[in-house]
Amino acid sequence: MIATRRTIPEMPRRLPVFGLILLVVFASGCVRRTITITSEPPGALVWVNDREIGRTPVDFDFLYYGRYDVRLELDGHEPQMTLGEARVPLWDSIPFDFVMELAPVDLHSRVHWHFDLEAITDDRESLVQRARSLRSRIDSETAAPESAPDVD
Repeated sequence: MIATRRTIPEMPRRLPVFGLILLVVFASGCVRRTITITSEPPGALVWVNDREIGRTPVDFDFLYYGRYDVRLELDGHEPQMTLGEARVPLWDSIPFDFVMELAPVDLHSRVHWHFDLEAITDDRESLVQRARSLRSRIDSETAAPESAPDVD
């Protein structure tokens, strides 16, 4: 009986090169998410989720879609505290997000929030009038209720 030696065919030399090309192509995809905050008037100091971001107009990158606590302050204007929402675009939702992260394209999700700040009025008369109005409203709400008739 003649022994024959079975050899495993060698991996073609092109396969590692092909794999490297695929890796480079698919690793080149990028998804960027940016929130832009503007205000009228510009120059307001901005905090997002209690983290100082900068002065308007300001851009910053984010990772997660959803609701964010936003606070704006500017001298001479009422501070504004509100919620900003970053909604998920279709191409960044399940299952498309996995494909887009690997695809050889650069995608940019941009969210824009604009806020109008109200100027503080330093009118003393209006302040006194509001205080009197508040006092009279509180007095009327806390006035002693009339005694109820006795029921036998």
